[in-house]
Amino acid sequence: MSNELANLRRDVQQTGYYPDFVLDCLADALSDEEVRGYFVHLEATFDSDELRRHVTVLAITASRLVVGHTDEYPPDETSSVPYATSTVESVPLTRVHSVVVNRRVSNPARYSSGGPVAEVLVTIGWGAVNRVELEPADCADPQCEADHGYLGSASNDDLSIRVSAEADGKHVVSQALAFARLLNEATLRGAPSL
Repeated sequence: MSNELANLRRDVQQTGYYPDFVLDCLADALSDEEVRGYFVHLEATFDSDELRRHVTVLAITASRLVVGHTDEYPPDETSSVPYATSTVESVPLTRVHSVVVNRRVSNPARYSSGGPVAEVLVTIGWGAVNRVELEPADCADPQCEADHGYLGSASNDDLSIRVSAEADGKHVVSQALAFARLLNEATLRGAPSL
């Protein structure tokens, strides 16, 4: 077992969030490929008046980005006991076309290179989810009744993960930045030659 895989297993175990289930689901997707880097993000989500947990596990291999999501659910009309679901997607690195890293720092006038980052939002796109937002176009004339068509924007942000030093800890922010850096490097290596 590689060091990164052992570290990934350790970090999933430390979340305490159905670790055997999460690791079994990831193992099927990873197969025998070596894990070169990973990021584990446990977060709380609110659904009506209930608090639920969600874990996202990202792993980079030589050829793929493996994305796992696991959610828990209380008993409902489909099950008389609590249950969990896990979805794991394997994305060829050649399909990852954007890695967007948004950083927020406090007191930017005092920021120095390598200084602390308060919050990071990592958005990864590989084309699985495309969203178009449209709204009617208008003109400046309040009396105009003409049809000006539509204005809109298209985006494909398949995955966004937000972490903050205050909520998740400085070490998690550093891990998110390191993962984004590694994914950027991996997509450069995996990019087809033009």
